[in-house]
Amino acid sequence: MNDPITVFEFSNGLKVFLKEIHSAPIISHWTWYRVGSRYELPGYTGISHWVEHMQFKGTNRFPGTQMDRLISREGGVWNAFTHLDWTTYFETMPANKINIALELEADRMFNSVFDPQEVESERTVIIAEKEGKDNEPMSRLNTAVMEAAFEHHPYRNEVIGTQEDLMHIQREDLYQHYRHYYQPSNTMITIAGDFDTKVMLEKISSLYAQHPSQKPDHPQIEPENELKGPHEIIQRGPGDTTFIQLAYRSPSAAHPDFFAFTILDSLLSGPASLNMFGGGGTSNKTSRLYNKLVEKELAVGVSGGLQATIDPFVYDITLTLHPESNPEDAIKALDREINQVIERRIRRKEVERAVKQARALFAYGLENITNQAFWMGYSEIFATYNWFTQYLDQLANIKPADVQMVAEKYLNPNKRVVGIYVPEEVQTEVPA
Repeated sequence: MNDPITVFEFSNGLKVFLKEIHSAPIISHWTWYRVGSRYELPGYTGISHWVEHMQFKGTNRFPGTQMDRLISREGGVWNAFTHLDWTTYFETMPANKINIALELEADRMFNSVFDPQEVESERTVIIAEKEGKDNEPMSRLNTAVMEAAFEHHPYRNEVIGTQEDLMHIQREDLYQHYRHYYQPSNTMITIAGDFDTKVMLEKISSLYAQHPSQKPDHPQIEPENELKGPHEIIQRGPGDTTFIQLAYRSPSAAHPDFFAFTILDSLLSGPASLNMFGGGGTSNKTSRLYNKLVEKELAVGVSGGLQATIDPFVYDITLTLHPESNPEDAIKALDREINQVIERRIRRKEVERAVKQARALFAYGLENITNQAFWMGYSEIFATYNWFTQYLDQLANIKPADVQMVAEKYLNPNKRVVGIYVPEEVQTEVPA
């Protein structure tokens, strides 16, 4: 984790992070763009995700029909992700085949075609994906909760966008979004694996250094630091299961409270990993909410969600209700358990166990070369690489008083959104 890295910034603003790992003849290459749904303007939600899809439709040099074959026939894997704060593309390849990935990503930064017919074809694909999500009870509930949790911040919007915006966005809108954000000054390249740093820098320089670039203007966004509430949302739809999602404001990843919040989440709902490609695994059966809700048959499942974001986001607790339970009893039981933490009724050993679980889950993922390359870019999006290198030490320093402070500060029942999904054929009590 503390192995040295090389950081280099070219005159056009492209930033490169390189980490030599010679344990296996593998290289993982990531290209990060500082654009996601956070940067989208009203009327254009989902445009970043759509541009990501178009990047797989090809360039004149690398037609879309050939891209996947080029990677897969050499034993590589690749994918892309659009998030709230970023869009990223990665390839993990045999070390002697990494030039394919390097050249492909450089070419599609500058030369993606955006063929009008492909744009229309992808419109159909994305709208179908959107409709599929809208038919899922938890997705519908989460969308409603996010809209209630933010008044103006674009975090309230789904990454996939709204149906209305997906219908009216045109090819030129997509192309201009691509040209505005997909340029060296808005990009980080992170590479980990079996390579020589000097040789790799020379190769990257040959692909990017000659391209001039100006840092793009980003929308000015005012963070929403407090969640005004309480808000209560009842969603009704098909199915036979009742779901509850409670959302509280959470700190940004760069905020000092984030690390204590990680342990609070581990203690309440079980440890979760920020590693994109896993590594290790642990049960949440030792968590407080599992003990009080699942074992008492108020719920059949419980999970927590804390995300690393640039601006304050939300911490959500999701319950899958037991068929014989009702939302009011489950929420009361959850609130009692949170109050136990706020009132400092937590044992040092309990916190130490939560810390140990969270640190182990994080550390296991670091054995993966793809995760090593991922973390160099991911941490730079919302903080710096030092955030990553100091992560385990920060968790180790968390004490019961820190967990209590964060619970009291953020998990206020008067400053939250409570969303309940009730199947249409099930008549059940919901909080008044």
